[in-house]
Amino acid sequence: MGNWGTLLLPLNHDDSIDWVLLEEEVEIMAAAGVNGIYSNGTAGEFFNQTEDEFDRIQLILAQTCERHGVAFQVGVSHMSPILSLERLKRIKALRPGAVQVILPDWFPVSEPERVDFLKRMEEEAHPVGLVLYNPPHAKRVLSPKELETLHREVPNLVGIKVAGGDDRWYSAMKSLMTQISVFVPGHFLATGYSRGAAGSYSNVACLHPGGAQRWYEQMKADLPAALDLETRIQTFMSRFVAPYITEKSYMNGAVDKMLCVVGGWSGMTPRMRWPHRWIPEAEAPELRRRAAEWVPELLAYWYL
Repeated sequence: MGNWGTLLLPLNHDDSIDWVLLEEEVEIMAAAGVNGIYSNGTAGEFFNQTEDEFDRIQLILAQTCERHGVAFQVGVSHMSPILSLERLKRIKALRPGAVQVILPDWFPVSEPERVDFLKRMEEEAHPVGLVLYNPPHAKRVLSPKELETLHREVPNLVGIKVAGGDDRWYSAMKSLMTQISVFVPGHFLATGYSRGAAGSYSNVACLHPGGAQRWYEQMKADLPAALDLETRIQTFMSRFVAPYITEKSYMNGAVDKMLCVVGGWSGMTPRMRWPHRWIPEAEAPELRRRAAEWVPELLAYWYL
């Protein structure tokens, strides 16, 4: 539950992984006090790694988190269900708190197919729980009714990462949120928290893990103030960040990496692995100025 930071993939100029910086990322997020850290989300570029790289990333995450006593989850997602299953088999010995998966991605899966897939993953993961990542750009975005049916069929599906929704969506999700941990986008976390969501695998933590954690703690102590900050976070995101996706066609992971550069909490560059484009680092100062204007609380270095 709570505010989870994502392990972004740091790259050198030759597209190799900066292994030293990867471990430093985990160290910094642990020092920031985040509720947990997860690997191989979109900004972790799970779709663009060799299997040897995948194994090394998970080992670094597990060993560093265990050293600091921080909860961690491993993303075993892959577009291929076979490779996703093989990744799961290899990381079980690391004892993550949960494993994150996406549904098979080449062709939209039917209800029987997604149940078969998750049951097989559940069987292999046992006793570790599954978290389903079902983002808006998934081939099949599941409705609250479909998610509830899926949970009945796959009891060890302990969490879902979704886009959230309006009042009607939260009403439809009310029963399921008493049975399963629902994670909403970071910039909607205060609203989600007020409606029963468990937490977020947070894009706000990309901007600053310490700021995002402080905001989550504020939700528990002063929800109206946290909701006020959420309004400003959404303004910053919609005016200055979202256009990189909606107008300039950058992928979400590129935006997350640029947020990390703007926050200045690690040595991350905005570089994405070939063939994906990244946002020019020269645009970071203007974004930083806008962040300082709208959400200065998130840029304070509380963990130092």
